[in-house]
Amino acid sequence: MATVTPPWAYTLHLPHDPHAPGIARATLRSVLAAHGLSDVAPVAELLASELLTNAHLHTRGPYALRLREMEPGRLRVAVWDNDPRVPPGFTGADDLVPPPDLENGRGLHLVRAFADSVGVSVLRELGASKGGKLLWAECR
Repeated sequence: MATVTPPWAYTLHLPHDPHAPGIARATLRSVLAAHGLSDVAPVAELLASELLTNAHLHTRGPYALRLREMEPGRLRVAVWDNDPRVPPGFTGADDLVPPPDLENGRGLHLVRAFADSVGVSVLRELGASKGGKLLWAECR
């Protein structure tokens, strides 16, 4: 008899600490291995790394990594932070490729290039909700 595995989601809340992105990447690898999705791990780790690093470098507060199975074999990697400003170039409005000699600024371009789809939700503060934004990328 076949069993049905319900979709799953994990959220890891992180302090504004330079070790947090690495801890989140290790957690991502463990979650994907546990769910038999190690084949998607390299792309998912790249997406998470860029989104987490962006949150760490451009915000001052805590942030969170959320991993969610959208359907079998399709993963959403999302990062929440408390700053509602959407980074330039994330939504595709700025399709300029960064110059090859630029030392930073390629991260969100890489996310858009490697993800199957990307999106952003700007969150309003409601009661205990912290507001901010949620940047996400999906991969198979």
